[in-house]
Amino acid sequence: MPSGEWLETMNPLPGSARRLVYRMSRPPSADASLRDHPPEPERLAVAISAQTGSGALSIAQRLSAHLQAMAPSGGHPWRVFDKSLMAKVLEDHRLPARLVQFLREDASSVVEDTLEELLGLHPPSWVIVQHSIETVLNLVRAGNVILVGWGVNAITAKLPNVFHVRLHGSLKRRVARVQQRDHLSSEEALSLITRQDRGRERYVMRHFGQHVSDALLYHVTINTDRFTEDEVAQLIAAGALNRNALQMAA
Repeated sequence: MPSGEWLETMNPLPGSARRLVYRMSRPPSADASLRDHPPEPERLAVAISAQTGSGALSIAQRLSAHLQAMAPSGGHPWRVFDKSLMAKVLEDHRLPARLVQFLREDASSVVEDTLEELLGLHPPSWVIVQHSIETVLNLVRAGNVILVGWGVNAITAKLPNVFHVRLHGSLKRRVARVQQRDHLSSEEALSLITRQDRGRERYVMRHFGQHVSDALLYHVTINTDRFTEDEVAQLIAAGALNRNALQMAA
């Protein structure tokens, strides 16, 4: 059944049969999608993975401004996608925008995800992941894009035009940042950080088989305790542009 038909049709099969159909209908791995999208090194993109509270969105926005300022006049504008990436996925694949509330990087468990699918709240997670792979690869081909989270480093790992970044920091500083950003107590901020970090680790491992904290997945890892957000953005911009120039000259 095409991925969109879940909205119109309730599957009458019993649970055991549904699980069998689910296992038999799982799509090919992300590698197959990557093979269908040859790399285009002249089109620069940046993929950022980050610990919660390390300032990823603010840094990505500053990075966008730095790269835009250095771009040729009239060039394609730089765009940032973080939580908005799932809204873009739904738009690209003509799924209801209201589904974005159910699509979370930090979903608590496979059981919760499966129950929501069975209740018809959203399509199976592997369908959404395949859609997200297609959307990410299309954005990367267009270039001038900064992608944050959602396994984007795993999706784009084989593409030479993508600069891969990991942001991390001390728990103390990250708690303080989340407290200020979200107006939370220290206990609430710590709980949020723990839930989101564990959820992101599960998401990347479940769908891409990688440890999100593995430093070997990234061109650079940056301790955001040591720099201002603007300095981090400048470091990433310099690294991405320099590597892209070397790729084009090779």
